[in-house]
Amino acid sequence: MRKLFRILAMSVAVSALTLSAAIPSAFAADEKKDAAKADAAPKAADAAPKADAAPKADAAKPAEKKELTGKELAFDRSLGNCLACHMIAGGELPGNIGPPLIGMAARFPDKAKLRAQIYDARVANPDTIMIPFGPMGVLTDAEIDKVVDFISTL
Repeated sequence: MRKLFRILAMSVAVSALTLSAAIPSAFAADEKKDAAKADAAPKAADAAPKADAAPKADAAKPAEKKELTGKELAFDRSLGNCLACHMIAGGELPGNIGPPLIGMAARFPDKAKLRAQIYDARVANPDTIMIPFGPMGVLTDAEIDKVVDFISTL
């Protein structure tokens, strides 16, 4: 009975995570509008006379996206979202479905095994409820590497 309840609870949690990832945020429309305005700004600048070309070229460049760290990826509710299931030092509102991420260097002395676990935990445990971040395309290989580097320091 315990096992059935645990499986049911985990299924509900995974379903909730899947739904939250599939539902666009309330700010998605605003972000699209901002992106459209940013795209329109360089076109307007190109139509203007080019007396001071250098300053306008710098102003017309779109803002570069900030490169996220492994910790930011792990804590980000729309990306790694490790805090949904795991307790991590410094994280707010941690989950308790997965094991706490402490002593990771002792648990996974080989970073390749930790990476494989994060990439697709189904390989080591077909009954896992951990999301396969790599095969599902939730995180890129570079993002997974950053998360592995962060998690291995815990």
